[in-house]
Amino acid sequence: MERFAKVNELLAEYESLETQMADPSIHADQNKARALGKRYAQLGPVIAGYRAYKSAEQDLSAGKELAESDPSFASELGELEKTRDDAAALLEELLLPQDPNDDRDVIMEIKAGAGGDESAIFAGDLFRMYSRYAEKQGWKIEVIDTTPSDMGGYKDMSIAIKSKGAVKPGQTPYAKLKFEGGVHRVQRVPETESQGRIHTSAAGVLILPEAEEVDVEINMNDLRIDVYRSSGPGGQSVNTTDSAVRITHIPTGIVVACQNEKSQLQNKESALRILRARMLAAAQEEAERIASAERKNQVRTVDRSERIRTYNFPENRLSDHRVNYKANNLDAVMNGDLEAVIQSLIEADRKTKLSAGNP
Repeated sequence: MERFAKVNELLAEYESLETQMADPSIHADQNKARALGKRYAQLGPVIAGYRAYKSAEQDLSAGKELAESDPSFASELGELEKTRDDAAALLEELLLPQDPNDDRDVIMEIKAGAGGDESAIFAGDLFRMYSRYAEKQGWKIEVIDTTPSDMGGYKDMSIAIKSKGAVKPGQTPYAKLKFEGGVHRVQRVPETESQGRIHTSAAGVLILPEAEEVDVEINMNDLRIDVYRSSGPGGQSVNTTDSAVRITHIPTGIVVACQNEKSQLQNKESALRILRARMLAAAQEEAERIASAERKNQVRTVDRSERIRTYNFPENRLSDHRVNYKANNLDAVMNGDLEAVIQSLIEADRKTKLSAGNP
């Protein structure tokens, strides 16, 4: 059987997409045209990798024929074999199962956990860390909703992290931040601690792929929408109208509340935006659960549900417990220098997938 024979199906699909996209009538339906363009862009690197592999394989075959008639060509076979093997290794990586959300933006939710005021302050620190990282990546941060804490920081907050313009594969907010979800633990001396004792507290981070309206259909009859008066720290009134909105999706029990905007309509739109992201994530998790039950050899990516990372301020140390990553530059990390941490997780996920077997 021909190696990488499965690419022939992808090649046929790629050529079919080219034909469809060349048809002017396709662009009358913008959603369809966008979906075709998205799939075409996903297949592009795979097809280019396959063509590079086939070209290298043909060069090696031709080199062997020449070496049989002229031994002087034999010295070049080693380099030709290396080129072929490198192209094959790259193609294997390109054929690894792709996360369908890797081209999406992100809805990030940060929630204070155990630790009271210190946990809320740490939640604010995480928000600044991710904001600075986003700035370094050239992404846009949009605060959707917040619940401030009395002593500073946030009890919880929802933010959107969006890329600007065309982004290369693997460079979108979701592709880079998808392993940040989980429990983040902090060890440090709180400002309010008079005895200088180190406290341990935690905050939770939830990463959701941002859903478009075409991804999730919401029946407005399935929603219970409650309005109430917004409030800030200490219960003080933020405004004197019932502008805060709480939406309950009755079939799933998902509840979303937003109060940041002064307008009830704006809060409703923000809540619907978060609801769509949560519903998309829930549907994909269920599909993954079913697929995993049917395919026992499927390998899940890095676990995001447990305590994932510890931020030890007295020792200026960060430890990611999933991949045994440790670094003594916590001050830089909190200032947005997250790339080395994120790449260690992406690389671990890649190795896990490769170890599952060749494509």
